[in-house]
Amino acid sequence: AFFASKVEHESKHCNGKGFQRPGSSAFDRVYTANQNCGHAYPTFLAVLWCAGLLCSQAPAAFAGLMYLFVRQKYFVGYLGERTQSTPGYLFGKRIILFLFLMSVAGILNYYLIFFFGSDFEMYIKTMTSAISPLLLIP
Repeated sequence: AFFASKVEHESKHCNGKGFQRPGSSAFDRVYTANQNCGHAYPTFLAVLWCAGLLCSQAPAAFAGLMYLFVRQKYFVGYLGERTQSTPGYLFGKRIILFLFLMSVAGILNYYLIFFFGSDFEMYIKTMTSAISPLLLIP
């Protein structure tokens, strides 16, 4: 909602109708940042859901909240110079990778239980709980 309101606000400040505003670099930056965030959101939801379901809910929820904060930082950085959005983008990639690895660990644990009868769920939950605060390091 914040991103959409920023696009609407910038749209009202530009002269002309519709979304085609040649020469309005501020509007183009806001609109592009909104589109980038919208395109990354389904991937985020998929890995967040899989990590929470297959591995551990608390670290997945923490990483999800961090990702939403980072996307906000990316969006605000995109409104300035494009180089200001790079730290938010890289930080977001790291969080998505963490959630993906949590999902893979949960899937591997399922197959270890299914084929060999060994359960590493407690070790995986302990590791993800210990690693998730490291996401705060920029």
